[in-house]
Amino acid sequence: MRWLIEQALKKRVITYFITTLLFIGGAASFFSLGQLEDPPFSIKTAVVVTNYPGASPEEVELEVTDRLETAIQEMPQLKDMYSVSRAGNSYIRVDIKDQYWSAELPQIWDELRRKIGDAQKDLPPGAQESMVNDDFGFVYGFLLAITGDGFSNKELEDYAKIVQKELNLVNNIARVQLWGVQEKVIYLDISEKQLSEFRITPETFLYTMKNQNQVVNAGSVDNEQERFRIAPTGDFSNPSEIGELIISPHPSDIMTNAIHALKEKGNIENILTIMSKESEQFITLKDLATIRPGYREPPMTLMRYDGNPAIGIAIAGTEDSNIVSVGADLDQRIEEIMEKLPIGLQLHKIAWQSDLVEESVNGFLISLLQAIGIVILVLIIPSGLRMGLIIGIDLVLTILGTFIVMSIMDIALQRMSLGALIIALGMMVDNSIVVSDSIAVKIREGVDRTKAAVDAAMENAFPLFAATLVAVMTFYPIYASTASTGEYCASLFFVVATALLLSWAISLLLTPIKCVDMIPKPDPSTKSSTGEFQGPFFKMLRSILRAVIRVRFLTVAILGGMLVASILGFGFVTQLFFPDSSRPQLMVDIWTAEGTRIQDVAKNAAILEKEFISDDLVSSVSSFIGSGPPRFYLPVDSERQNQNYAQLIVNFNNFQDIDAFIAKYKSWVGDNVPDGMVRFRKYGVGPGDPWKFELRITGPGEADIESLRTLGNQIINIAESSPYGRDWRFDVMNPILKLVPEFNQKVGRLSLVSRPNMATATKRSYDGVQVGLYREGDSLYPIIARNTEYERDHLLLTFDNIQIRPDFATWTVPLAQVTTGLENKWEDSMIARWNRRREVAVQGEPAMGSTFPTLRSNVIDEIKKIKLPPGYELFWDGEYDSTKTSQDSLLPGLIPAGVIILLLLVLVFNEFKPVLIILMTIPFAIIGITCGLLVFNIPFGFMALLGGMSLVGMMNKNIIVLLDACNANYRDGLSRYDAIVEASVSRARPVFLAAGTTILGVVPLLPDIFWVAMAVTIMAGLAFGSLLTLICVPVFYSILYRLKKPGGES
Repeated sequence: MRWLIEQALKKRVITYFITTLLFIGGAASFFSLGQLEDPPFSIKTAVVVTNYPGASPEEVELEVTDRLETAIQEMPQLKDMYSVSRAGNSYIRVDIKDQYWSAELPQIWDELRRKIGDAQKDLPPGAQESMVNDDFGFVYGFLLAITGDGFSNKELEDYAKIVQKELNLVNNIARVQLWGVQEKVIYLDISEKQLSEFRITPETFLYTMKNQNQVVNAGSVDNEQERFRIAPTGDFSNPSEIGELIISPHPSDIMTNAIHALKEKGNIENILTIMSKESEQFITLKDLATIRPGYREPPMTLMRYDGNPAIGIAIAGTEDSNIVSVGADLDQRIEEIMEKLPIGLQLHKIAWQSDLVEESVNGFLISLLQAIGIVILVLIIPSGLRMGLIIGIDLVLTILGTFIVMSIMDIALQRMSLGALIIALGMMVDNSIVVSDSIAVKIREGVDRTKAAVDAAMENAFPLFAATLVAVMTFYPIYASTASTGEYCASLFFVVATALLLSWAISLLLTPIKCVDMIPKPDPSTKSSTGEFQGPFFKMLRSILRAVIRVRFLTVAILGGMLVASILGFGFVTQLFFPDSSRPQLMVDIWTAEGTRIQDVAKNAAILEKEFISDDLVSSVSSFIGSGPPRFYLPVDSERQNQNYAQLIVNFNNFQDIDAFIAKYKSWVGDNVPDGMVRFRKYGVGPGDPWKFELRITGPGEADIESLRTLGNQIINIAESSPYGRDWRFDVMNPILKLVPEFNQKVGRLSLVSRPNMATATKRSYDGVQVGLYREGDSLYPIIARNTEYERDHLLLTFDNIQIRPDFATWTVPLAQVTTGLENKWEDSMIARWNRRREVAVQGEPAMGSTFPTLRSNVIDEIKKIKLPPGYELFWDGEYDSTKTSQDSLLPGLIPAGVIILLLLVLVFNEFKPVLIILMTIPFAIIGITCGLLVFNIPFGFMALLGGMSLVGMMNKNIIVLLDACNANYRDGLSRYDAIVEASVSRARPVFLAAGTTILGVVPLLPDIFWVAMAVTIMAGLAFGSLLTLICVPVFYSILYRLKKPGGES
């Protein structure tokens, strides 16, 4: 190392040339870095959906869900399963263990597909093929709404498809999808009377439609040297032509009527006459039915923008793209598209990731530049312009060098990587401060400039290297964490490690040459005759140190009392996993009772839309009815499809207006939307949970749902009595009524009527049955036969008169003839399971101004008093599980990090007492942290934890250098007492200088809601930690080395 330092000083041209390259390379790398709002992390969730039409929730659970879960649980990567069995549908959410990150997930999803594929043979007849969706975490960062005043739904969809095709052509676009498109169908409204009169069966419809509108291969023909393809006409060119279709009786219908006639008349000639007439019968479809092109009723999803019907256009960029550049290209293309669209048609931005990323990154860069400026200014004031420039240049070089490494490692500019630079700012300048201060002291003492530079760099090389590695290793547990937070914060560790190691290298190789060239020659007239550290400040500090050493045990007792008080006081600090995001958006969830029609849910949403749009704080309101919107923000899951659910995305002009908006409307929605539960939800940062309070009550495999719900009601009663919670509900919704025609097997057999015949008749009477397909371009639209509107509206009054047609028969039997009655019965609309056990989850949110830990601590004692039946358990999910998982996942990294840190400390000092001094001093930093969080009323969460880890690294570095200076003094002949006192005095200026630069350097982070907890932790902790370094270390040193008096030895 000495050789390198000497060569850097001797060959100045090469050194300055490398410095210039570092400047240029760093600047170029900065402009080539990608830009993101948040660091990417994998959503370790897939969804398995299986339709089983006609099956009850219990049948779906036992015959589909349970069999699929049995196959899935064989996967060793499985963490949790959550399933919902509804009538005709099975939904299974598969969560993979946190230790598997993005690169390993594709192989895991392939294995999941194989398991599900192998299980298909075990599914019952009638169950459709299972679909595995591993794109559950796919993010559409750009979300548009297309609206048009006076445009029909079809016209809106047609133009939306044009926009979709155009945007798909933009560079670095991975996917463009439409949301809220209604399924087109062609309804044939046919009365029961007409079907009976004309003796038309569903088989006749299917037979006729299939023959008429299918794609046919008519062959080809040669003509001399050419060959022509034969393409006959006759298919439908528009829906009106369907009415002209001649209904041809199915051969089985003709035979059935003949047999029926044989039974009645017994004359073969009459039978032949009937068969001949029926085969020649010409009936057009319009004679039987009203043909009505339209949309599937009821719709699956609906969308509105500012109260107007809309279609969503969700756009996703490629993974390796620069989101800001993608957004700029999209903006340009949208301007071109808008010029071609008809007047009245508008494209509206709901979420635009590039704008948020640009704002976020620019905000961080401004904070970083402010921090750098503050640091340099703080250095210049006490140290002079030249010394401030020396350290400031080192800081800029370190940051630029870090950009080069980030470019090589493909780390984008995002919340964590830029935050890491600010976190490491104080530690980065510390290396240069120590080296440059040591060089300046030696020069002022008259040592040759080059020798002073080399000696000062060498004296501090190993202690600073060890201290830097110790600081790096304090962040290692975050990187080693197997939880999603580890993946989210991985870039933080790499950036901090790079910046600190670069700062160490720069302080040894580049700082000495700048000090030699820039530090002025000492003025003999100003040189103190009493020594370097004999000014008033140093004399006062020396007196304080001797005083606290003299009453060392009293000092420890006072500090110990303060530590105990701070630990007790920490209990009054609110806890928070991750803070809210500063996105100027708000989610408003609407839950109505299970069984509510989607049209009524839309009416509730319209009430909120109208009120919210009129508020001056709001810029736009988008409604997604029947399902959550596409995932346009990675940490927020999109709600699965539910007819009784809607979500409003409210955009604001300013993020600060959201709290006032919630306070204004929280009670208003309860009065104006009495039929549903309305929840206001801010966007969070980092891995989060849909419900912060989520307590699952699990029972045996086939536990009674009502028993689970009864236990859940006890918990909700406790929770509702707490002032710290709100928005309580069950994940398993309320029971619903079903109509149960009691089928008479005996009469049914005599009438040739089966259960499927009855089911087909009741389905046709209202929802309709598909009898064919209409082809238009590249789309296929179902043709659905159903009863007339009048018959559908009065169906419940005439239910017994529904006409049931036996298989291949042209006569009908009324439903009342084959049933013993019609009953209304209650059924559980859904059956939820958690890890294969039936469950009911109590879900809720902390009240405004409260946090989940506060809410949980307020209700936990009463909840524990609930007596659970044998086999029933409580499982805390939501924020509790996420926090616990994240904290537990730090343990695997703490052990190797702790071992390496202890090893480094022992290597530096070659004895255990200095190591023990460090371990005894660090915990006292809690005093400053607790005071800071309580005074500023800041919750302690993951970001405060990061600040604490950063603080430990800074304090470790200061203590290591101080104790190393003490050992150097002792080797130079000073007594241990004088060695520790003089080391503390000589380190005071670098310690306070580093502390000042760090504390003031994080001031720009205070307005940021995400970083404020970390900034306060560092500021308060370091302010107190700097005093600890200069006072506690000498006190503990004097105790462990048994110092007796000034000049005395043990």
